[in-house]
Amino acid sequence: MSNRRLTSILKISLLSAVMAFTSNVFADPVKAAFVYVGPIGDMGWTYQHHQGVEYVKSHMGDDVEIEYVESVPEGSDAERIIRTLARKNDIIFTTSFGYMNPTIKVAESFPDVKFEHATGYMRADNVSVYSARFYENRHVIGKIAGHMTNTNIIGYVASFPIPEVIRGINAAFLAARSVNPDVQFKIVWAYTWFDPGKEADAANALIAQGADVLMQHTDSTAIMTIAEEKGVFAFGQASDMSAFGPNAHLTSIIDVWGPYYLKRIMDVKNGTWESTDTFGGTEEGMLVLSSMSDQVPENVRSQAERTLLGLSKGLIDPFTGPINKQDGSPWLAAGETPPMFPDVITMDFYVEGIDSKYPD
Repeated sequence: MSNRRLTSILKISLLSAVMAFTSNVFADPVKAAFVYVGPIGDMGWTYQHHQGVEYVKSHMGDDVEIEYVESVPEGSDAERIIRTLARKNDIIFTTSFGYMNPTIKVAESFPDVKFEHATGYMRADNVSVYSARFYENRHVIGKIAGHMTNTNIIGYVASFPIPEVIRGINAAFLAARSVNPDVQFKIVWAYTWFDPGKEADAANALIAQGADVLMQHTDSTAIMTIAEEKGVFAFGQASDMSAFGPNAHLTSIIDVWGPYYLKRIMDVKNGTWESTDTFGGTEEGMLVLSSMSDQVPENVRSQAERTLLGLSKGLIDPFTGPINKQDGSPWLAAGETPPMFPDVITMDFYVEGIDSKYPD
């Protein structure tokens, strides 16, 4: 075989390899869509996800086209909207637990579209799941709350009895009890993610029961506003809520989604996207706390900062035994920590000391 012919064959082979590689790389802008459970102006959960979208836009510019749908109910409406978006996008982020089954169902019909579901656990070849260890920062605010309460009653407005929420209640309670063994938790289930009226009613009910510190796992700023009006303390959820309760606000748990969204969309662009399971926390920078109020004493502030540092280095697990379940049965022995799956991921029980009835 002549050298000229051999060179031609090598060139063709190289060109074929390059074409095969670049066929999976996007020359056009990546089309990404987001499905939100609340309005982007909720100043909580959905607001913070949308801040992540703005982060992506600022870094990718014309290399990405993004659309989003706000206030999508969890149920049949979600499936319809996800399916509509799948017909015209490369990757779809569904940002609430209740979108899990609709996401999986639609993904089966669109194998070439990538799906990312927040806070769920069901994956497929074209479906990833992502969440954050929110309970870590609830561990921190639990310690702050245990110090700041005078009535020893901490009120907790919860959304739905799913593992994500149960983990947060247990972590906050255990932390509060670790610094104040007289603390009690009063829990009101709002059965909504975003309904300012219901959230305000829940906050008022808890204050009427003697709570002088409020926590929430719902998305609006209504609880912070009520706390400000009634002269009690509160913690913000998902975003910095200090502006809605300048005197009530102790600190806020802030979710940081931007870097994750940027990486996953860039993976689509570069042809490197794979189905993954991400469960980030303080250590990975997915969760931070806002500035603490000047009303938090220096010793309490220092303890909270040390706890955050330990979490950020992976040295602290909020669920470290000995811990019993609510019925008194052993869960974790002294010094023992639970496996992420199934214990943490599927948590469906209160820990010992919480006297509220577990929701049906």
